[in-house]
Amino acid sequence: MKTVIIQYNAGNIQSVLFALERIGVEAIVTDDEEQILQADKVIFPGVGEASTAMQYLKQRKLDQLIIQLKQPVLGICLGMQLMCKFSEENNTQCLGIFDEQVAKFKPVEEQLKIPQIGWNNIYDLQSNLFKGIENNAYCYFVHGYFATKGKHTIASTDYGIAYSSALHKDNFYGVQFHPEKSALVGEQILKNFIEL
Repeated sequence: MKTVIIQYNAGNIQSVLFALERIGVEAIVTDDEEQILQADKVIFPGVGEASTAMQYLKQRKLDQLIIQLKQPVLGICLGMQLMCKFSEENNTQCLGIFDEQVAKFKPVEEQLKIPQIGWNNIYDLQSNLFKGIENNAYCYFVHGYFATKGKHTIASTDYGIAYSSALHKDNFYGVQFHPEKSALVGEQILKNFIEL
């Protein structure tokens, strides 16, 4: 089994590599088209800003490549947001795999800190990605933007507003939280993805 992590300029790649190693999976980090196309599983991570990340993907034609992939693909954090249609972060047209839009957290009465940093629970879990995970399990989040809820939502989280903490369409999956930083729950989710 060949697992590839897409290399681009928005990385939390090292921690994803370590998390995969912990569950016995060796992955290669590459932006090479052939390597990505031949992989059995593709992970599309990301930390950073949407428009710069999209620009980088376009320069390397990775934007066209990603939407054509037929094997299971997992977007993490910014990776998931870039798989949506549009992000309010610098008005960015994204990959359009998921119909959901990415919006900015607005400060609310509870005076929640933005970005959301820390542990929060995921609920309404609706996919094999969450096999063996209990409803309301806690995962680790770091983000100031969120994907709205829609027909591709397979998990939700509340932070002043209910939003999509995971999305799924065909062979594409996305999680807003960082499974690589979410202890045993995150390890189980990565295992489930590898076993899809």
